[in-house]
Amino acid sequence: MTATTSAPPSRPQVLARTAREKTPMTKKRREALAAYAFLAPDVLGLLIFVAVPMVLAFGVAFFKVDGFGNYQYVGLANYKLMGSDDQLWASLKITGIYVVAFVPIAFVVSFALAMLVRNHFKGIGWVRSAFFLPNVVSLVVVGLIWQFLLVDKRGAISNLLAPLGLGDVSFLGTPSLALGTYVVISVWFLMGYQMLVFLAGLKDVPKELEDAAEIDGASAWQRFRYVIWPLLRPTSFFIVVNSTIGAVTGLQAFDLVYVLTKGGPARATSTVVLYIYEQAFTFNNMGYAAALTTVVVGILVLCTGLMFAFTRGGRFDED
Repeated sequence: MTATTSAPPSRPQVLARTAREKTPMTKKRREALAAYAFLAPDVLGLLIFVAVPMVLAFGVAFFKVDGFGNYQYVGLANYKLMGSDDQLWASLKITGIYVVAFVPIAFVVSFALAMLVRNHFKGIGWVRSAFFLPNVVSLVVVGLIWQFLLVDKRGAISNLLAPLGLGDVSFLGTPSLALGTYVVISVWFLMGYQMLVFLAGLKDVPKELEDAAEIDGASAWQRFRYVIWPLLRPTSFFIVVNSTIGAVTGLQAFDLVYVLTKGGPARATSTVVLYIYEQAFTFNNMGYAAALTTVVVGILVLCTGLMFAFTRGGRFDED
């Protein structure tokens, strides 16, 4: 009996078999690659314009830099200087007062507006747009407008308050009133944005749960307390964290106060961000300004981390 051997496969057959053995790219893999491609420019921008400057600022904090290209290594001297800097502590105190006043007031006002414009009625789009409109205007323009409205004795606000005997009050020129005026303007500017965030959260509250609670005899307050509010906790947490960070290092912490008062009167509105700006660009003390920046960022990271830890990311006592 003669053994038979099969002929070796030809080159076309080998190529065809290799093509069949290749695993085609799945839809999930294609979507993942597309996601990475879309994220790449943003990640690159964050690395170049955020991460790298943060690392450089941390390095500059160990030097005495005069703004003219002269560097002198001083170790921890910039950090030690903070302990005896009375103006720094005064600025931190003012920033703390501003945060404590601004965050809860903005939260309550924006949430009240969201509940007010939650249900549909004629002209609802115009009303929502009117509340949000201040947020689309540059903060520099906002500051100039309010500065014009609050001009002593001749401003529109003074004329409106004249019948109440408050026409001569200088809201931006009186140290005891300037910070409160700054808080009110900040709330006016940001309430529309936070209102939209709350509206997005309210959209996720199932209408069926509210209807069921109403059928069971729950009052309006009970429906809010036991149905709406628990489901809004993550949204509320985002608002608190976002507004806290914005109050310390956001645009309103520098742009608005710089245009309105430049930190006056008598340093009554000198926030820590404004103080860092003055150290860097007024006194050319770049190293000290960099050290202040690293400390402020570190405090914010610590506070934000604690809020996430204690509230489970806004879910509080949920399992």
